[in-house]
Amino acid sequence: MKTQFSIRIIFAGVLLLLVNGCATSPQTGGGPLVGVWTNSLGTVWTIKADNTFDVVNPKRHIWGNLTMTGDTVTIQETGGKAAKGCKGPGVYKFRRTSGGGLAFTLVNDGCKERIKNVTLAWHRK
Repeated sequence: MKTQFSIRIIFAGVLLLLVNGCATSPQTGGGPLVGVWTNSLGTVWTIKADNTFDVVNPKRHIWGNLTMTGDTVTIQETGGKAAKGCKGPGVYKFRRTSGGGLAFTLVNDGCKERIKNVTLAWHRK
């Protein structure tokens, strides 16, 4: 009887470790952001499962990489027509909204144009 109780405790401990590891490890594959999104400015943001993205708005075409940890995403353009002051990364918190949309909150970004676009409401295209 003591053996069964010990096995249950060991099993519960292993299960807790696995759940904790999933909750704190960096996400790969784009996770909840993967898709084609649009905002009220007409910007179209395609986020791919390989953590790359393309942005097309009436003025620019930009592409780059993103990195996610929990509910925080770092956006880094790697090519295209980035606006002045937009060479560095932008960091945002994100959350899913009712109706399946996305909302971003600024953490740190020196790019005014990116802030203006990213912090608008996003909906699946």
